[in-house]
Amino acid sequence: MLQHLDPRNQAALVLMGLLVVLTLVEMALSYWEDRKYYETRDTLTNIYLTSLAVVTNLCVKVFTFFILDYTYHHYRLFQIENIFWYWFVLVVVQDFLYWVLHYTGHYCRMFWAMHVTHHSSEHFNFTTGFRSTVFEPLYRVFFYLPLAVMGFTALDILYAYLITQLYGNLVHTQYKIPLPKWYGWIFVTPAHHRVHHASNIPYLDKNMGMVFIIWDRVFGTFRDEDLPEPVKYGLTKQPEDMGPVNVLFHEWKALLHDVKNAPDLKSKIGYFIHPPGWSHDGSTQTARVLQREYKEMEEAHKKHETAA
Repeated sequence: MLQHLDPRNQAALVLMGLLVVLTLVEMALSYWEDRKYYETRDTLTNIYLTSLAVVTNLCVKVFTFFILDYTYHHYRLFQIENIFWYWFVLVVVQDFLYWVLHYTGHYCRMFWAMHVTHHSSEHFNFTTGFRSTVFEPLYRVFFYLPLAVMGFTALDILYAYLITQLYGNLVHTQYKIPLPKWYGWIFVTPAHHRVHHASNIPYLDKNMGMVFIIWDRVFGTFRDEDLPEPVKYGLTKQPEDMGPVNVLFHEWKALLHDVKNAPDLKSKIGYFIHPPGWSHDGSTQTARVLQREYKEMEEAHKKHETAA
């Protein structure tokens, strides 16, 4: 049956099948070894959010394809003829644009309000990768328009996105996977992505690559999994209500509350565009401020130990 499918569809089906098998294996090992990597309600929430994301994707699929296809046919600047370089450049540039999208989701609170669902789990396993940013399909296409301008077809852009997303799911695991050192210099590893999902202050907003970690190394958002204390997954402030509706909208409620109580228009706009934690009166702090204070405290502690 597989031989009758397009090679791209064959590869996608194989990868999806591998992910399903690995998820079941991880579930079984976690249960048998009593690691508690999975929790029933959390896993059901992941499935629920995945289902909503699939529905959202299906609803906007025609719109997404039309925008990319229209841009390709009317505004493309060039086209790479060599098939190897075509796919190599497509995957690399698509991954970089995903990094830009992901960075925006962490440093602009309006986008964080949508992305936060992916980080709201206090568990980390293969199903966490499916804990989707449900509303991302509504705006993701605009981040990928440069690919169409570069001469990549709509179908190929969507396919490249699917493959990189599947890879991104494979790094959602707490199991220590031995990988050569060179691999972690180029590609995202499970250790890198554990950092990304951590709420430990030094780990906040780090390692935002999907396939390639080089973007984080170049732009200063890279961090090794090197703290002495264990990784704590989830948000710095977990919502008390983890019900299906509140998981989706709790950050929007908090954002609109802050906007409502802001004293002027500039502050109201600031809550939408500044990073999470920004406040007009300094009553709350962004991750960068928290990390700077953490580093200062750490250095002061070391000086105290040295003096003693």
